Formats: sequence, structure tokens, C-alpha cells
Amino acid sequence: MPRTARVKSNTDIYHIMIRGIDKQLILVDEEDNQKLKEVLRQCKDICGYDLYAYCFLGNHIHLLIKEGKESLGQIFKRIGSRYVYYFNQKYKRIGHLFQDRFKSEPVNDDSYLLTVLTYIHNNPVKAGLSKTAAEYQWSSYNEYTQSNNLVNVQFVLGMITRQQFIDLHNDERNADVLDIAEDNFRVTDAEAVLMIKEICGLDSSELVMTDIGKRNLYIRQLREKGLSIRQIARVTGIRKGIIEKLK
Repeated sequence: MPRTARVKSNTDIYHIMIRGIDKQLILVDEEDNQKLKEVLRQCKDICGYDLYAYCFLGNHIHLLIKEGKESLGQIFKRIGSRYVYYFNQKYKRIGHLFQDRFKSEPVNDDSYLLTVLTYIHNNPVKAGLSKTAAEYQWSSYNEYTQSNNLVNVQFVLGMITRQQFIDLHNDERNADVLDIAEDNFRVTDAEAVLMIKEICGLDSSELVMTDIGKRNLYIRQLREKGLSIRQIARVTGIRKGIIEKLK
């Protein structure tokens, strides 16, 4: 699939996801998580970027970041080289650790920034790693409610109060909004159609008529490649309920 140019944010703020190559773990233990925080802090001082949120999730990380004096590409080259050197030395491995290209989504207004912030902090809840965002150790949620040493909490707390921040994360009515945030961060529908053709050898409209066993296998493969339930349903016509049952 051809590589597309990054979409520029008019605020210089981006939602970033960095994933391990072949979805392998990039954070194995507490020391790794602490090291990544240290690297982010070091590179923040060098690159002059602002960090508004982070969440470390074993095989991938989410960041909400504002470009500073260096571009995203330069920032993540610095972060990657420092962390990968540490990781490879520790685990006696060689080669790449991160997937070829980090994903970036522009965040162009305050409303969507709050949506992405909430999405990032609630990722561990959605993944079943914690019951609430506050319980998860390796995110910036508690920097907003207790003490902060890495993220710029003043930027967000200049828009909403600390109690509004807590309420925003606990409001179950935000589920649909967060699903939209997830969809926006994934591949486009046009890219999804091409991916279906590449993986399944079928047009997207043909998948609904495929033998059930093959169809279910293809759906699982598409989910593993990053397509959301809503997106698969949208581009194939397969009912959302059918896709949700395939774990």
C-alpha cells in the first residue's frame, strides 16, 4: 500500500501511536516503562515539545504531543534511537523494535483534544488492564489529579477544572465519541477497501457473501491489521453484531 503524506495540524498538536514491530512487546517490565518516561523527558528538553498525555500499553504507546523546535520526524528519531539502544542492550537483541512508521493524527481544536486525551487515558480500561483510568500506573491520568513531572497539565486544566477532567473520563456517555476518535486514528475507509482486497483477494462488497468460515477468518485478520469493528461493518455491509462476536 503506498505511503501517504502526514496531515499537518493547524495547532501543531498530534495524537501519536508507536507500535512494536509485528506487535511485539516494547515494554516488558517496570524498568522499561520507567526508562521510556526518562527518554521522553530527556527528548522533551532537547526538542522543546509539549506533552499533554501518554499511555504505555506493552506493545504500543499513545502520546498527545505538540511540536516544538523540531519536527515530529526528528522528535521520534531521537526517542526511538535512545529507547531502542537501551532495549536491545538489555534483552540482547539486534535490529528494529518499532513498526516502520509511527501513526499521527492532527488535533485541530480544543474539543477534539479533550476527546483524544480521554481516549488515551481510557485505553487500559478498554483493553481490560484496569477498571478505571485512575488505576492504571503507566499513563498520565494521575499527573492531572495528583502530581505531575512529565506532562504539561496546565494547558488542559486551563480549559476545564480538575473535577471536570475526572468526570469526563468517568462518563459512560462518551463511549460513542471515543469510538469515533479510535476510527479517526485508524486507516481511512479507502485504505480499508484496499487492505481487504490485498488480504482477502475480494472486493469489500463481496466479503458479506463469502463462506462463513472464510469470512470469519478474514474478519479476524482485518481486526489484527488495525481495522475497527465499525469500519469493517461500514465498508463491507456485514452486521456489527456478527463482527463483535469474533474475538
